[in-house]
Amino acid sequence: MRERHELFQVIDALEDQSRVKVAAVAPSVRVAMSEEFGLPPGRVSMGQIVAGLKLLGFDYVFDTNFSADLTIMEEGTELLSRLRKDPGAGPLPMFTSCCPGWINLVEKNYPELIPHLSSCKSPQGMMGALIKNVWAPRLERDPADVVSVSVMPCTAKKGEAHRPADRGATYSSKIDGPVPNNDYVLTTREIGRLFRLRKIALPALDAQVPDDPLGESTGAAVLFGATGGVMEAALRTAYELASGGQELPKMEMSDIRGLQGVKSSRVCIPNPDGKGPGAVVRVGVVHGTAETRALLERMKLGDPAAQFDFVEVMACRGGCIGGGGQSKSDDALVLQKRMAHVYNLDEKSALRKSHDNPSIQKLYESELGRPGSARSHALLHTHYADRSEQTT
Repeated sequence: MRERHELFQVIDALEDQSRVKVAAVAPSVRVAMSEEFGLPPGRVSMGQIVAGLKLLGFDYVFDTNFSADLTIMEEGTELLSRLRKDPGAGPLPMFTSCCPGWINLVEKNYPELIPHLSSCKSPQGMMGALIKNVWAPRLERDPADVVSVSVMPCTAKKGEAHRPADRGATYSSKIDGPVPNNDYVLTTREIGRLFRLRKIALPALDAQVPDDPLGESTGAAVLFGATGGVMEAALRTAYELASGGQELPKMEMSDIRGLQGVKSSRVCIPNPDGKGPGAVVRVGVVHGTAETRALLERMKLGDPAAQFDFVEVMACRGGCIGGGGQSKSDDALVLQKRMAHVYNLDEKSALRKSHDNPSIQKLYESELGRPGSARSHALLHTHYADRSEQTT
């Protein structure tokens, strides 16, 4: 088995002057891209990646951190709905849905868990939907006129881009049918190879900012790159929404950071009116397929230490920083170094909670209404299928 390379299809697309070329860069790509140039993690900035992509011929470069913030708005709202047992809300525990490797595992091996998956698309899925359904119409361009290239740390993201539930949501009047939201997915290694083929030395470039309106993001978004980061980002927002505006006592959640296979914590969310003890939310974080299978078995057997309300799962060790499409490294500490840079980017961010992102607020005001609305569900949510009978 090997990854499906799409590098030369992207090169051909970049030469097509009749279409608008858009790239969107995932959170963890920025902490590993420097390794493609023989430098330690984090030496190449997101701004230099943006500049390099523009030199390659992309007309616009967006930051998938934006749609990570959007994911938190939708997923945090969904979690609160399930905790409240709202009519139509899914069961607890709720599992995150950002990792396509994990989604594949559930659909093929644990279909009974499908109702427990968050219905939210991944940040890649949300970004593609926004590019084709919101941004392209603002540009007065048909979705078929836009080539959307997602730059990801993950080979499984290539398969996610072709999921029937995600591909058929966007229609073109030009071809009288559906078009993919994400046309191509390039891994960190593939885009690094393309930079080298075109002799673009990212470390020497002056930084450029991602394009508006899908380029503004918070420190919470970059946390998606590391195991425990989705959980931490979600809790920053869910806590404040549920408590009527109170902030988490401490922004950094050390209990769910690090490379331990399974991590857990409890978060007490106070009542908005200040009365009563509030609600205790049990959260769990697991990374690596073997650790995930073991945790699911413990949960199934009723292990008291493995009972949660909200669980983050990443198939790769370390989360997306250790994704199958990342730069190869002989450094035994590379995951720790990438993770440290993720947390450093968060700490240096002016905004560190997804709901404080002004571009996210404007998107809801102009297009989506509110998190969890019918419009949000049509664009930003998905569904899953029992594939346990498939043999290949």
